[in-house]
Amino acid sequence: MSTAHQAKFVQGNLLRHIAVMSLSSSVGLMAIFVVDLINMVYISWLGDPVKTAAIGYAGAVLFFTTAFGIGLSVGVSARVARAIGERDLPLARERSTSGLLLGAGFGVVFAALVWAALPAIVGVLGAEGRTAAETLWYLQLMTPLQPLLMIGIVGTGILRAHGDARRSMMVTVWGAVVLAALDPVLILWADLGLTGAALAGWGSRLAILVMALWPIWRHYGGFAPVTLRSLREAAGPLMSISGPAILTQLATPVGQAVITRMVASYGEAAVAGMAIAGRLTPVAFGIIFALSGAVGPIFGQNLGAGRIDRVRRAFRDALLFAGMVIVGMSALLFAARGPIGDVFHAEGLTRDLVYLFCGPLSLLFFFNAMIFVANALCNNLGAAFQSTMVNWGRHTLGTVPFALWLGSYWGAQGILIGQAAGGILFGFLAVWLAYRVIARTERTRAGTPTGLTA
Repeated sequence: MSTAHQAKFVQGNLLRHIAVMSLSSSVGLMAIFVVDLINMVYISWLGDPVKTAAIGYAGAVLFFTTAFGIGLSVGVSARVARAIGERDLPLARERSTSGLLLGAGFGVVFAALVWAALPAIVGVLGAEGRTAAETLWYLQLMTPLQPLLMIGIVGTGILRAHGDARRSMMVTVWGAVVLAALDPVLILWADLGLTGAALAGWGSRLAILVMALWPIWRHYGGFAPVTLRSLREAAGPLMSISGPAILTQLATPVGQAVITRMVASYGEAAVAGMAIAGRLTPVAFGIIFALSGAVGPIFGQNLGAGRIDRVRRAFRDALLFAGMVIVGMSALLFAARGPIGDVFHAEGLTRDLVYLFCGPLSLLFFFNAMIFVANALCNNLGAAFQSTMVNWGRHTLGTVPFALWLGSYWGAQGILIGQAAGGILFGFLAVWLAYRVIARTERTRAGTPTGLTA
């Protein structure tokens, strides 16, 4: 086979591998997000805009704890993937075990701190009166169970590091199945409202926990013995990756909280519209959210194998794949904007915000995708702090000034437009910096590329 044909074959394999891993992972993500969206539909059918707005406020808070788990997963997945790339499976098992235990400990502490601060957090978000009371009650029920979700997220990262897209996908699929079964019974039939939604969330998180840990035990050698000393020794290397990754992930909910506070000044209808758009985003772009997690182990394995050339190709192909997905999904959202508004009984300002998201704003999500993929690369190539800086820049300088400026002209719509438009500059910046990281890594790891490839 000629060099040109080999290059074409490798590129095709990489793009196909990225697509398969992302699509497989997105099935699980979209399953849970679709049911979360249905959860919002059920709440909206209660005919109480206060409860719909409460779900919007609560989503901004729960995003914090979920983002913390995603950050931990990045570090564990990167360390396990490197061990696999070096063909050291006992080390991979040891890193998986220590990562899960440390993740559980950190998760409990973080969730406890959030729970204690909930009254202040709800007030800062701008919720008042009965809306604040409903939001606080729902969060007090949900927050203690978030560590279970964090462990499940770390478990899916370990499965992806082993290249097991199917079992990683099924973790959240089973969580979605449980939620789908319990939601209508507890919210509508038992007429428990937000309490029913929280109880359904408990069942879903327990299912995610079990389905994440079982395949690791059954198919990948289980868990290695650990001691307090080994955990302390593992904490440093893990947090060198997960620490910046957690800070990176927390930037998004911080930015979302700021936007929620701005929109709150326009009333419950505006918050409800923003909440619906927020639930539509992960459903429409679940593939993109999955892409950032799925491509990380591909970078990590090829880094462990010394194939920096394939790291560069995987990065370029991931961006290409993201662009194709976003254009296609934005077209579908635009075509379906009417039925989407109808199913939520959206009227007035709420409907205006849903229509704004379905098409025009959703196209700008590509610049967020650029940041996601660039961050995944930097996290796996030892430049996690760079990801942190880009993400915080995007959700502060790339959000607040634009939202304030355009909001002063166009109200709640202007705030959402400013939030989306501010990502353009930081999307290009993230990609440019990522290519610099690749070039630097290539210089420092000069040698013959051999070993395992993705």
